[in-house]
Amino acid sequence: MSIYATLWSIQIRDPAAAFSEPRWVEVTAQAVPPHIGSPTPGCGYEGGDPYAAFLPPPVETDDDGCAEFHRAVVFITNETHKGTERSPQEYAAPLLVLSGAEYGQLTFDELHQRLQDAIRSGPRVVAEFFGPTGQWVITEDDSDRISGRRGP
Repeated sequence: MSIYATLWSIQIRDPAAAFSEPRWVEVTAQAVPPHIGSPTPGCGYEGGDPYAAFLPPPVETDDDGCAEFHRAVVFITNETHKGTERSPQEYAAPLLVLSGAEYGQLTFDELHQRLQDAIRSGPRVVAEFFGPTGQWVITEDDSDRISGRRGP
């Protein structure tokens, strides 16, 4: 049984890809409910938290195992594999791991920016031009990429 519950999935454009040839990455948000690893008596973890090595700290819950926020929200891609030597529940290379409280306080714009930074494959593209000699891509680090491709 998994400790994760899927919240949502979206497509995010890699900001290092040219606008004319976007690279889209599917990102999924996986929540870890508050009762997982909780020190609250009755949640089943009186012997300790088996997920402490790879998740934010556990949260106190009410008698029903509920709390204001999830314990954690883990962001993954289709290429992210679950299961490591340390734990079959650990994601090997998550994009981002937040506590439930951190996730609850972020605006969508802030979260989107952090996820774009996590999937970015190079310098951010800021402009793209098509001219008679080909395509010209300008990036935030002032490096230019020119291809012989003509037109969009």
